Amino acid sequence: MFRNVQITIFVFFVMTSLLIVTLFSFLQASVALPYLIAMILFLVIIAGVAIAKLSIEPLREHFNQLEYFSKEILHELNLPINTIMTNSAMLKKNIEDERSLKRFSRIEAACGMLHERYKELDYLIKKQMQHEQIEQFDVAVLVEERLKLLKPLYGHASFSEDLEAISVNIDRIGLAKVIDNIIDNGVKYSPKYAEIVIVSRNNKLIFSDNGRGMDEVELFQVFDRYYQSNENDLGFGIGLGLVKNYCDRYKIKLQVDSKKGEGTSMQLDFSGVV
Repeated sequence: MFRNVQITIFVFFVMTSLLIVTLFSFLQASVALPYLIAMILFLVIIAGVAIAKLSIEPLREHFNQLEYFSKEILHELNLPINTIMTNSAMLKKNIEDERSLKRFSRIEAACGMLHERYKELDYLIKKQMQHEQIEQFDVAVLVEERLKLLKPLYGHASFSEDLEAISVNIDRIGLAKVIDNIIDNGVKYSPKYAEIVIVSRNNKLIFSDNGRGMDEVELFQVFDRYYQSNENDLGFGIGLGLVKNYCDRYKIKLQVDSKKGEGTSMQLDFSGVV
């Protein structure tokens, strides 16, 4: 589709340019210079509007179709997620075996994460349309909410929190995604028993882990989209790129300290946004 658009715009541009040059040559001897300049300027404006329309309309149509398709997918995902969560809760009431209860708890936690991914997809679509929801909230409360959801998924990890209130007025769903990504990386790149420490003090939120850490080269590239220090790692190397983009967007100072074999500390400074 886009190749045809390129060809059409190119042909239109060439024909318009030839027409203007021909008209200029024909009228140069018989029309006063100010009138000639005005006529050519008028033709150039008309040609510019036509080229802009030819360029944008196919893209507009393409993105409208993509938006419609994304909304349809979101709608289709919401029903099975809610069905699984509702029926799991009902079945759990009739189970007394401890092992089975643990299994259902893991199912509920996984459904909760799937529902969060649903909300994130909805968030990304709205962000693309510039419909982000800016609201006042406490960062410490948001961290506690995320940990309540994440802890059951990371049974092999221990969490330690020391949280003071940090009031901000920014996009809440986006920051939740940032917190999830940082915690997920801390667990993913830590030993079998990960230790995650989360502290908020003086408008700063700090995540520390006992993971494998990074050297100076890795630190330099860690926020590059699709970068992974180890090609065998799970995931696509997108998470920290999204973290950096969010922090830049809302003027949150992001600092990473890490040493190979000693773990990583990631600090979000909200001083510029509180």
